[in-house]
Amino acid sequence: MIAVDNLSKRYGEQLLFDAISFKINRKERVGVVGRNGHGKTTLFRLIVGLEEPDAGTIAIPRNYRIGYVEQNLGFTEETVFKEGLKGLPAEAHDQLWRVEKILTGLGFGPKDLEKHPAELSGGYQVRLNLTKILLADYNMLLLDEPNNYLDITSIRWLERYLFNWPGELMLVTHDRSFMDKVVTHTMAIHRRKIKKIEGDTSKLYDQIAMEEETYEKTRINDERKRKEIQEFIDKFHASAQLTGLVQSRKKTLAKMVKKEKLEKLKSLEFGFAPKPFHGKYVMGVNDVSFAYEPDKPLIKNFGISIGAKDRVFVIGKNGRGKTTLLKLLAGVLKPDRGEITSPLAVDPGYFEQTNVQSLSDDNTVLEEIGSAASDIEPSKARYLSGLMMFEGNNALKKIRILSGGEKSRVLLGKLIATPLNFLLLDEPTNHLDMESSDALLAAIDNFDGAVIMVTHDEMFLDALAERLVVFQDDGISMFEGTYGRFLEKVGWREEDSRRRDRAGERKEAESPEKPGKKERRKIRTDLLAERAAALKPLEQKMGELEQALEGTENEANRLTQAIVEASRAKEGARIGEMSKTVHELRKMIDVYLEELEPLLKEYETKKAEFDKKIEELASKDQV
Repeated sequence: MIAVDNLSKRYGEQLLFDAISFKINRKERVGVVGRNGHGKTTLFRLIVGLEEPDAGTIAIPRNYRIGYVEQNLGFTEETVFKEGLKGLPAEAHDQLWRVEKILTGLGFGPKDLEKHPAELSGGYQVRLNLTKILLADYNMLLLDEPNNYLDITSIRWLERYLFNWPGELMLVTHDRSFMDKVVTHTMAIHRRKIKKIEGDTSKLYDQIAMEEETYEKTRINDERKRKEIQEFIDKFHASAQLTGLVQSRKKTLAKMVKKEKLEKLKSLEFGFAPKPFHGKYVMGVNDVSFAYEPDKPLIKNFGISIGAKDRVFVIGKNGRGKTTLLKLLAGVLKPDRGEITSPLAVDPGYFEQTNVQSLSDDNTVLEEIGSAASDIEPSKARYLSGLMMFEGNNALKKIRILSGGEKSRVLLGKLIATPLNFLLLDEPTNHLDMESSDALLAAIDNFDGAVIMVTHDEMFLDALAERLVVFQDDGISMFEGTYGRFLEKVGWREEDSRRRDRAGERKEAESPEKPGKKERRKIRTDLLAERAAALKPLEQKMGELEQALEGTENEANRLTQAIVEASRAKEGARIGEMSKTVHELRKMIDVYLEELEPLLKEYETKKAEFDKKIEELASKDQV
């Protein structure tokens, strides 16, 4: 486990963390949430030692290994496969099948494995770095937006892999569906503090909202009481008969701690302005084909009619043509064959992932949003900038200094600057934080027009999709129905190993087992039983020590706070007594840590030995 105690970090005038404390216990998978710029990545960099805190400590057990995917993309091997091999621990150097398994899961095809890493796109280079982290023998993984460059099938594979991860995990992602399926706990960086609970993001946000509502009600009630007490003091301070009551109320007032009003947090709240449209269809696509290279069509003989209120989602692996299709529909590209038509009354709005390059670096946010249409009044441009969380002087920031997420918000601001009746959106959630993604989902849901959207985010698919354009099996097809229905009826071919047809299952069940397979199953069962017998006593002992350690630390922290309060009250006798107790408690904490360290080392050693034997059996079944 790791323990963070009273950690503070500031960049210039911006305070990210104010004396935060938390623990990551054994086998916890913790999702870290918070708005962009509130310190999620900084927290990871502090944990791995790439940055130093201004105050506080991060306690990490000796020989505890943490894997973190850095942005440094330096590769030394001549092929992708050989580069991936570098991630294997020394004791697993012969388990080549693990390398291929993870590379395949993250979307690398057989031909990709022989490529030089320098030939890969930036997204696939990040995947290669992630592969090496997943292969290595780490106790904890720190994953910062690991699914940013993954397509939907790779995201689903990584979701299953992390769900079964045996160690600890801290995960940052804007994809709420992905996070909720993986984590056991959720932790928010909220108002420069940390809030951690067992459960998913919905439970965490509900609890934060409830606590803040309670705080605000208590604050208002306290203010009312303070006002009443002050009015009594002001009214009767000169009365000799009521001197005792006045003095009593003065003491009460002095003891009351004034609760500050909670700072209003900026939130992305907006809606797309609809333009009336009375037709039945906003677009007709007839027998469209397109290729960048002759005889290698990305899109072939595709047709669709898009209704005035349709919610059409485009899904599939990367590089299959999803963005190309949207460019064709938006008129950015012309089809090689076929036609795309729309009524004159249709006014589309197009959001594309690389459109941030179209923003002028020398413009301010206000100027860029104001340039979306010639008839936008300055007051409306200012209002739209505020909706996109660029309030006051922030609207005067130059585009060149904005982050990727801020530029995405500028593009959204330009999109809502004029009334529309047809939205074409290509992965608009990239670079948005979780709260902004939620706001976008609500805005699309409330939009009174047609939507066609490319996304890998299953929360959007589950919530909004009514029709699907599916890129799969080197082709393009329509599925009329929800995403859940698609998974049930068709599914992803890459997941066929989990979804074999019933005839194949019956055939396998009826056929005799391969020689030695039954025996290997028995050996595996025996190994698992032996593993449990060896590890359970250690787990129990470590659990008892961790519980005792946590209780002792809580008591030490409580007494430390009591010493502060006693110091304010000038109670010297109590301070000395409590300081002695705190000193003894700290000594006990050191003893617990000394006892815990060899147990943890023994546990990891035994676990690695059993895991190696089990993996060797599994590799034989792969043959």
